[in-house]
Amino acid sequence: MSIWTRVPDLAHLNAMRKNTICDVLDITFDAYDDESITASMVVDHRTHQPFGLLHGGASVVLAETLGSMASYLCIDSQKFYCVGLEVNANHLRGVRSGRVSAVARPIHMGRTTHVWDIRLTDESGKLNCISRLTVVVVPLGDPPPVR
Repeated sequence: MSIWTRVPDLAHLNAMRKNTICDVLDITFDAYDDESITASMVVDHRTHQPFGLLHGGASVVLAETLGSMASYLCIDSQKFYCVGLEVNANHLRGVRSGRVSAVARPIHMGRTTHVWDIRLTDESGKLNCISRLTVVVVPLGDPPPVR
């Protein structure tokens, strides 16, 4: 049984990147199955910290982007919208170049909150970051929660 309320359209998701941080960091939505969605991001001068490694903040941008989009695909967007409430990340291994891939899987899919496990790996499949994202599901017309 699929977690999605509508089938993810990768072309549409990638078109939504235009003029956003996803465009700047070359984040692309790459694949999905019934229980997860995958995106990737470039590791180069745009995502490096001063010592030539993937910046932890860039990893968090990828994780929050992917988890937020996953929540959006799980709700009725005619009635609700999603906002990131909390994100954390454990940076496990440095990456200097190539692309990192992230896979988001749900931990909790409640009526008002979703919690996602997001794992980032380098091109050789080595785990470099584990992130958890909590997303609040807000009725349309309601203001976003105060952060």
